[in-house]
Amino acid sequence: MSELIKNREKTNENAEKRQEILKQIILQLHQGKDPKDVKEEFGKLINGVSAIEISNMESALIKDGMPVAEVQRLCDVHAEIFKGSIEEVHSATKEEEKPGHPVRVLKEENFAIEDLINNTILPKIKAYIENMVDPIRVSLIQDINLLLDIDKHYSRKENILFPYMEKYGISAPPKIMWGVDDEIRNEIKEFKTMLVADNLQVDRLELEVTTLTTKILDMVFKEENIMLPMLLDVLTEDEWFKIAEDSDEIGYSIVSPKGKWVPSRINTEDSIKSKEGTKSGYIKLETGILKVEELQNILNLLPFDITFIDSKDIVKYFSESKERIFPRTKSVIGRDVSNCHPPASVHVVTKLLDDFKTGIKDSEDFWISMKGIFILIRYFAVRDINGVYLGTLEVTQNIKPIQEITGEKRLLSE
Repeated sequence: MSELIKNREKTNENAEKRQEILKQIILQLHQGKDPKDVKEEFGKLINGVSAIEISNMESALIKDGMPVAEVQRLCDVHAEIFKGSIEEVHSATKEEEKPGHPVRVLKEENFAIEDLINNTILPKIKAYIENMVDPIRVSLIQDINLLLDIDKHYSRKENILFPYMEKYGISAPPKIMWGVDDEIRNEIKEFKTMLVADNLQVDRLELEVTTLTTKILDMVFKEENIMLPMLLDVLTEDEWFKIAEDSDEIGYSIVSPKGKWVPSRINTEDSIKSKEGTKSGYIKLETGILKVEELQNILNLLPFDITFIDSKDIVKYFSESKERIFPRTKSVIGRDVSNCHPPASVHVVTKLLDDFKTGIKDSEDFWISMKGIFILIRYFAVRDINGVYLGTLEVTQNIKPIQEITGEKRLLSE
């Protein structure tokens, strides 16, 4: 274990050194150094740079006072430097490759965007400059109208993906990307305005379209090599599923998903139905299905005792944990709870249950010291979705070990 700690410390130290190197790269660019010189100088030092490290670097720059707009301006330059040196921080899985998965949808849109730019818009611009005929110009305007559909692609990213990034503390990339997205939106509109103008300046076409399409293609690179690896590294399958569901409301860009993605999970309910004669051995709950054996052992494994009394004050169930505090025997099942307490305390039980039934209270706690342990006894009114009283749950726990906890524990026990 000590060797593991030393290795972790060494890894952290190396990460800090590389973080400082990455930061210096951007600072040199900020000071006006030629990107080619920076790339040559630091090329050997940034092999295997991960997307997470770039994110941390950008966050550090913003934290140190560099304006977001400035980091955004430099983002295009440092993305070019890091091309070819960013490693995949999360290898693609079969799940991500399935039709309809948000990752695949985003990549399919990016492929369509790249295809539209490289194989349609750029060749037509060249053809128009050479021939100056209206049919090509009209066709180009139609292509730019299609490119404007990129707004849906960016809107899904900004309104669905970015909140998840921020949830996991990845704050710098969303701020930078959103600013560039807005620039791209505006520049596409300006380019269209230029194309439809009566006094079209043909000599500006090639320069303007090159600037615009380069920025769009760079964003494709950033999404697939920086943003997606970050998201794949932290998001759960359920979060991806929620993203897929929410995406339909905003819509898609140029191409639509080739299918609806559903996570590969065993349909336990169907599985049960297909097994003749075993259905009675399962209990279907709102959030899953368990075998009776599984449920029983889960309840008995809880680090506290539970007892359930139904709406008619009949004892219906108690767990059998290894260290039960108050003895219970199976003969208690089916008895009126008032018959399970000494006469002197029955009035307390009756008052508590009456308060639960009338809605005056939803819970009540007691705590006592006994035989060197400290016991917390909690009572909860169990109600259905409409608030109808179903019974009372008693939870009893020795909390002395919890009270004695100090400091922190971050490593596995030997």
